Order: sequence, then structure tokens, then C-alpha cells
Amino acid sequence: MKVLKNFLAILIAIMSISLVSASAQTISGKKAVPVRSMEEQIFKKILALPNYGVFDNIKFAVNGDTVTLTGQVYSLGTANEAASVVKRIPGVANVVNNITMLPPSPFDDSIRRQALRTFAVNGLGGYFWESRPDVRIIVDHGNLTLEGYVMNQGDYNMLGVYARGLPNVFSVTNNLKIGKEMYR
Repeated sequence: MKVLKNFLAILIAIMSISLVSASAQTISGKKAVPVRSMEEQIFKKILALPNYGVFDNIKFAVNGDTVTLTGQVYSLGTANEAASVVKRIPGVANVVNNITMLPPSPFDDSIRRQALRTFAVNGLGGYFWESRPDVRIIVDHGNLTLEGYVMNQGDYNMLGVYARGLPNVFSVTNNLKIGKEMYR
């Protein structure tokens, strides 16, 4: 009988300890948000921006409760909208918006259209889905940069070759990575 009482006492103690949840707090008294969770939320919020498309590229870095946004955007208002949605994420106290707005240019617009058309015609259109493209085409003053992710070395090489063959392009920078995009 005494063994049963001890067993029940230990069982009750373990259950009560497991039911009590201690929340992690920072010195300021706010709940700490895991960095990985914050990165996932930032990543998803940026991808969900209504005007964030194939000609925009936004990157971010998390340092404590400060998020620094960088990149280039073609769509009007996307930079400010990105900063606004990131500020509302729990755990983010400061947003440094270093996103560059690409200048309006009919010359650059023609390169963007030609690049997208060339890639699609040559079997690489799957990387440029409207809602969430894997590859982004950034054109600034006739200089083309490819950002994003491709599935294999062959696609990496083909995109680079086709980009270098485009008329009126002054330079091509291929920042593509092979593999699947995670959070940055």
C-alpha cells in the first residue's frame, strides 16, 4: 500500500510539473521568438506580397529583434509594403529597409520581357511561376542579374547562356543556387 501511495505521489508530481509551462522571457519582458520561426514567418510574408513578382528580389537578415531587408524591387510600393508586413511579425522590434527601387526604364523593361520570353521558349519557364517564381530577373540600367534557385547544374548553365545571349544586355551576373530555397 505504501508503494502505491509513493507511486501515485510521484505520478502526480510529474504530471503537475509537465502541465506547468514556463515561458521564455527576454530582459525587456517580451516573449522570445525562436529565430528560425521568425525567419519562416518573414519568408512567407514576403512571398505573399501582392506585387512581389519575378522582377523583384527581397532578401533579409535577422539580428536579434532587428530585421534588415535588402534587394531590388521593380513593383511600385513593394519595398514599403515589405517593411510594413515584417514589422507586424511577433518578435520583430526594428526593420531596416535597404531595398532599392529600380528606376522606371523602357530599355530595362524590354530586357525583362525578352529575358522572360527567351527562358520560357527554351523550356525553362517552370522557374518563373507567377505566384512564387524560383528564379528572379533583376535588370538595372541594362545589367541583368539572376537570383534564386534551380534544380540542377544544367538549368543553371542554360539560364546563364541564354541571359548572356540577350541583345542590349551590358553584363550578366548569375547568382543562382542549385537546390531548394529554404528561408532566405
